[in-house]
Amino acid sequence: MPANFPEFWLSRIIQLLNEADVASFLNGISEIPVNVTTINAGQLTEKNKIYVPETMFEVDILINNTTYPIPVQLYEDGTIEITLDKYQTKVVSLPDDQTMGASYDIIDTATAAMRRSIMVGKYQKAIHSIAPAANSVATPILNATGGPDALEDENGRLRLTYEDLVAAKKACKNFGKKRIVLCEDHWNDLLLDRKRFGDKLVNYTTGMPAPVIASFELHSYDGVMPIYNSVVTKKPYGAILEAGDKEGSVIFGVEGIAKKTGITKQYFDPAKPRTQANEYALRHYSVVTPYQNKRIGAII
Repeated sequence: MPANFPEFWLSRIIQLLNEADVASFLNGISEIPVNVTTINAGQLTEKNKIYVPETMFEVDILINNTTYPIPVQLYEDGTIEITLDKYQTKVVSLPDDQTMGASYDIIDTATAAMRRSIMVGKYQKAIHSIAPAANSVATPILNATGGPDALEDENGRLRLTYEDLVAAKKACKNFGKKRIVLCEDHWNDLLLDRKRFGDKLVNYTTGMPAPVIASFELHSYDGVMPIYNSVVTKKPYGAILEAGDKEGSVIFGVEGIAKKTGITKQYFDPAKPRTQANEYALRHYSVVTPYQNKRIGAII
């Protein structure tokens, strides 16, 4: 267990977190090329921060971001301080019988649920951070229209159609290489259009590269997508879907998104004679954000 193999366990956890490929929309997004600074290490107030040249970011979008708590502070010396999001697991009890030795199989089995919890939170926060806060020329938010026939689902929701993707292509013409991350409803809408999308989307789910349709590289994501209210304003992270709200599909230019992976830590309390079970927990830092308040959009 970590008491005997601390570096081995931690290095394996870091490897698995870095290689976890359950959010394809972040593939190829470059890491911000700065060092991570740990503040108040080992204390309740511990934070991971990065200091980035002001020229890399448009400060307004960060200050007015609707992903809370607001993680950014502008300094007078031309740098921006960004606090990375902190993801912590609950303490898990791992019996000695489950953790004897230091093989990859033992580590992977013992920590599978913990790693999944971190990645789910990390990717859901990422897609929420990327989504625009409100509609504008630089951050267009379009409505799915159901196409020329105003197609609806069984609940009266207008379906996403090829015509909607073409309209989004026009609104996002200056985005460069474009990705759209479809919410579940919108992905299912396109699956129903077998003539245009059916085969391509089914093949994608079996490991094929993401299809490119109407200039968008299409990605699906099974986690909670950003929610917009009736006045087309993004609700804070963690908000629930209420009457009048819509879940959005998120559009972005690949070169306009930044990410940074911080430190991963493990915590271990060795087994006692009476319990013969170890207590184990993980902490992981990460942030994803647009560089500027442009080249991001949504369809709701």
